[in-house]
Amino acid sequence: MFGSLKSKSKTSARNQIAIKGVRDGILILPNNQYRAILEVAALNFELRSDEEQDAIIDTYESVLNSVGVPVQILIRTREIDMDKYLEDLQDRRRDEKEEIYRDQLKNYNEFIRTLIADNKILTRHFYIVVPYQPTDKNEKADFELVEEQLRLRLDIVSKGMAKLGMHTFQIDSLKVLDLFYSFYSPTQAKIQPLTEQVLERVHTTLVEKGKADEKAAKPAKKRKA
Repeated sequence: MFGSLKSKSKTSARNQIAIKGVRDGILILPNNQYRAILEVAALNFELRSDEEQDAIIDTYESVLNSVGVPVQILIRTREIDMDKYLEDLQDRRRDEKEEIYRDQLKNYNEFIRTLIADNKILTRHFYIVVPYQPTDKNEKADFELVEEQLRLRLDIVSKGMAKLGMHTFQIDSLKVLDLFYSFYSPTQAKIQPLTEQVLERVHTTLVEKGKADEKAAKPAKKRKA
């Protein structure tokens, strides 16, 4: 869904992102397809005993089989922007009245700056993409039915992951679009994150694009002679 390779041109990149809209955290795709995305907390598998690892693998296999449809596992690694964090440290140091704590904050600030000078600070996020497509691919689906079916599947996955000790939550529309944004424009996403206002404009554009695509797909009516 996200594409295996990044395009070298903006035009071809836009063509890869086949999104008709995002509504209530649900991706609306062409051909009557829908996706909901769960963010999943990490689990340190290597620290578990052999018996615990075997139990985790068995439970995980059971979870995947219980969903009944293929799901996509997505792992996104992003660089953390430390500028805001360093600014907050500076503000805390200015506001601190005790000299000993000011010195500690200064030393910590210098340590962080030295650390990030030679190393990128990365964060890793894990997602499960759950699909839904009506039986009749050509019939326009009722969105409430789509939501209900996806909710049932998300509930199955969430309960299964909970058995593994992994917390999950469905990401909203802003985070869905931010996920695509960070994938295709990682540098821009770091310095200019999405806002609610931007989301609204992007969502409106996607909806209008979907309507235009539907109109173009309909056969033109023949004029009467």
